[in-house]
Amino acid sequence: IEQLKEEIQAKDSALVKERIEHTRSDKEKEALKNELMRVKKVVSTAETTMKNYQAEVDKLNHIISEADAERFRQQREYDVVINERDILGTQLIRRNDELALLYEKVKIQRNAISDGEIAYRERLEDMRVLRLKENSLRRELHIQRSQTSALDGLRQEVYTLQRELLQDRTKVKALSEELENPENTHRWRKLEGADPSAYEMVQKIQALQKRLISKTEEVVEKDLLIQEKDKLYVELKNILARQPGPEVAEQLSIYQQGLRDKTKSMKAMASELNMYQVQVNESKFEMEKLTRELQDVKRKYYEQKRRETLHKERDRVQREQMTITM
Repeated sequence: IEQLKEEIQAKDSALVKERIEHTRSDKEKEALKNELMRVKKVVSTAETTMKNYQAEVDKLNHIISEADAERFRQQREYDVVINERDILGTQLIRRNDELALLYEKVKIQRNAISDGEIAYRERLEDMRVLRLKENSLRRELHIQRSQTSALDGLRQEVYTLQRELLQDRTKVKALSEELENPENTHRWRKLEGADPSAYEMVQKIQALQKRLISKTEEVVEKDLLIQEKDKLYVELKNILARQPGPEVAEQLSIYQQGLRDKTKSMKAMASELNMYQVQVNESKFEMEKLTRELQDVKRKYYEQKRRETLHKERDRVQREQMTITM
């Protein structure tokens, strides 16, 4: 009996110990369940966070993809703009060269027009002077011809006087022969009449001959002068025929209008080139803006990844510490 009691007591003690151990095991089990629930919550929260982070990452990746696509599109547009800028630059250089050449031609044309205007005014002045000379020569020619007409009358008068002189000489010769004839008893009779003496007639004829010689010399001089005037008149007519007329003024007006049109065209060309330059500058500014935005998105993405990595590292360290503590 004692032995049974001892066995019973021993079994009771063992049972108590089992119950205590079982109770402790239940408590540990409950604690592990609670810890498991807590870990599951943490894991669930972490998974939710990871899903959110993954969604954010996917969103950021999508944004980055769109940004890359936009950047690629902008890069292509930028390349096109750069190509157009280079083409425009080449055209601008060529246009500038053409413009410089055109300016040089315009300068030469202006100088030529200016010289032409000066020469035209000089020719007009020469024409005015030549017309005055022509009018003066016409007047002198008219005067000389008038004097020549008077000389013709004088020649007629000399011819008449010479004829009268011949008649008087014939009369004198006849009278002399009659006086020398001794048979003529009436040769000494007194002549009546108012006829001029032969001496007076000779003097008159000599005076007229001197006048005729003088007038003849004068006529010869006048003829030579008239010939010179006629020659000068012909030369003046030829010079006037070669002078610039209305067609030169019309050509000058055409040149001036062409110069104004070319100047207007050059101004329009310069305005168009300036507009293209402004468009190129705007495209460059837009491209730089998009590049900055893309860099900002990438920076935010890498910053977010860095924070996630740090957060995961902290969670891992905390779990390890909790495991060590338990």
